[in-house]
Amino acid sequence: MSCTRPELPAGYVAVGLDTGPLTLDPRYATDATAAQIGDLLFDGLTSVDERQRRAPHLAVAWETPDALTYVFHLRDDFHFPGGQPLTAADVKATYDSVLDERAGSPKQQALAPLRTVEVLDAHTVRFRLQAPFAPFLDATGLGILSARQLATTPTRPLDQPAGTGPFTLTRFLPDEGVLMARNTGYPLGAPRVAGIAFRVVPDAMTRLLELKRGTLDLVQNAIEPDALPWLRRQPGIMLLAGPGTTVQYLGMNLRDARLADVRVRRALAYAIDRRAITDTVLKQSAVPATGLLVPGHWAYDGQGKVYPYNPTRAKRLLDRAGYRDPDGDGPRPRFHLSYKTSTVELRRRVAEVLQQQLAHIGIALDIRAYEWATVYGDIKRGNFQLYSLAWVGIEDPDIYYLTCHSSQTPPRGSNRGAFADPVIDRLTTRARATVDVDQRRRLYALVQRRTARLLPVIPLWWTTNVAAINRRLHGFTVRPNASYASLKDAWLEAVDATSPSPGPRTGLLMPRRLPYDDPSWCAAGLAKCESPPRWWR
Repeated sequence: MSCTRPELPAGYVAVGLDTGPLTLDPRYATDATAAQIGDLLFDGLTSVDERQRRAPHLAVAWETPDALTYVFHLRDDFHFPGGQPLTAADVKATYDSVLDERAGSPKQQALAPLRTVEVLDAHTVRFRLQAPFAPFLDATGLGILSARQLATTPTRPLDQPAGTGPFTLTRFLPDEGVLMARNTGYPLGAPRVAGIAFRVVPDAMTRLLELKRGTLDLVQNAIEPDALPWLRRQPGIMLLAGPGTTVQYLGMNLRDARLADVRVRRALAYAIDRRAITDTVLKQSAVPATGLLVPGHWAYDGQGKVYPYNPTRAKRLLDRAGYRDPDGDGPRPRFHLSYKTSTVELRRRVAEVLQQQLAHIGIALDIRAYEWATVYGDIKRGNFQLYSLAWVGIEDPDIYYLTCHSSQTPPRGSNRGAFADPVIDRLTTRARATVDVDQRRRLYALVQRRTARLLPVIPLWWTTNVAAINRRLHGFTVRPNASYASLKDAWLEAVDATSPSPGPRTGLLMPRRLPYDDPSWCAAGLAKCESPPRWWR
């Protein structure tokens, strides 16, 4: 008997999510899941290549006659559902709606330097800036919506936004999932699968069991590290992995007199054994980081100061800063620091390891775990001493301006620790006004080296993207930004449940250890399929 799933439309891929997107409207979507799913539904003027550089997409080409002007020439073969062709008027309507203050788009700040969007003809659109702004190209990845649809709800998110992507949105329920069907007329090649069902499965164990049974074909970055050894033993599951663009970091409130001392921040950096955490807690699903930009990024420098695990050196730095250990190896600490985290079990375990490691240098870490909304609210208000969060999908090195420039303290930006350095202010301001790529690269090299010395935040690890796949799904590749875009070129193979496993096939095998620059892995097997709920009916 062949493996079938009668509740799922024939030829559909089932993907398991731990949480669903709040909205799919690209003007309002800010969470990583929405962006990763949105790549299948919407097209931007540009897309990102493997080095996080902008490449043509809806625009076949663009030109910059001067530092304030960008002219994009559009392809003429993209269409919205129903056959309406995409034109420059749709591009203008999308960007104008983000700039409209009544709409309250969270992406309005990123487009603040944009002065006007002008339609030159049906396939040519001109952007004029108020001042030179190199990160502007990053904003050209915004998914384009139909001007006709935007006219119906100009100032609030669309419930069922329609794009020109390889798939068309069929149904969206924020707490349950997303159903999308193949766009047979997609100009860059129609998808090979009939559609995709993204299902929200909050429980980690349930996701794994459904993956093993075959009711899910794919789970990406929603896998507990402790489950990786078990997954490696499953003959019907293939583990793929690859370097990601997400960096986990330790945030510090520099308004605190102790953390304002760079010697204390360096002591913390030397006291944290990143390798022990990535190996034991994260099960080699991450690698120690030295900065915000990952190796392979076009602006990555790699020449900054590093902080290998060295508790002896950390103790000396604390002594020099005037925080001597009151009783040597006794129980009394030099001082206490509070660490805010969420109630997620993995985050609590990481906090406990940090607590143990800092205790070795005489710092008592008080762990305070709250629900996510509470933690994030406190962090944005500056109500913390230490915390740890991740920057997801970093593309432009302007992240250093947003997180380190003294003007970017909340609510304006993301400099949550109130770091201030006039040299970093000058370098990051100059870099975002510099259009020449080589010159920007040199400026950001200086920024990376200086922040590595001053430590506005402490980089912890770069997260490796990990995907567990049912063997009937072929052609999916893990992308640095964890996008599901490669599902466009994936295909399904029928699996005979009575036949033995065919054995390994060439692919990307999840190894025991993840060397950052050598992600090569493979496996195969057999799965029994059952029916998922009819949430899309």
